[in-house]
Amino acid sequence: MAACSLFDASVPVFARYLLQLQGLLAKAAAHCALQGTPEAALLQARIAPDMLPLGVQVEIAVNFVFRACAPLAGQPVPHFGEHHESLARLQARVEAAQAFLRTLQPEDFVAAAKRTIHDPAGETTVALDGSTFLQQYALPNFFFHLSMVYALLRQHGVPLSKGDFDGWHVYRG
Repeated sequence: MAACSLFDASVPVFARYLLQLQGLLAKAAAHCALQGTPEAALLQARIAPDMLPLGVQVEIAVNFVFRACAPLAGQPVPHFGEHHESLARLQARVEAAQAFLRTLQPEDFVAAAKRTIHDPAGETTVALDGSTFLQQYALPNFFFHLSMVYALLRQHGVPLSKGDFDGWHVYRG
């Protein structure tokens, strides 16, 4: 994959789905307000006892934007911090990731395919070339955590459709 293509395969994809994530979080906040559900309870929701809670799933999805794009652009990965204690803090983190993406240009990715990128993966560290890192590791992990967010919100009654996830599907009714 050409260097500019790595930009095209990462920055616009992350930007689009961060926008979708903002919509999911807005619907979660509205649902909490309407139902009188404590936000903290929703943020601690888990699909299974050994899985991470909703707030952390959001945080990790957003962190993958930085974990993927910064090293592909030859930049250090910024410190993440924790933001999962409120929907507002998570929304602010999404906005920070979007702002970061707006700073990136295709020329930043000229050598991206040739870079070896090291990233923590559970209890190990992966070392992959830029193309493999983006296509087979970073994007799948981003979408895994984004899917967990969608599933958790649906599990807890937030009225969502596939269109809320991808922005393409339209359902009437």
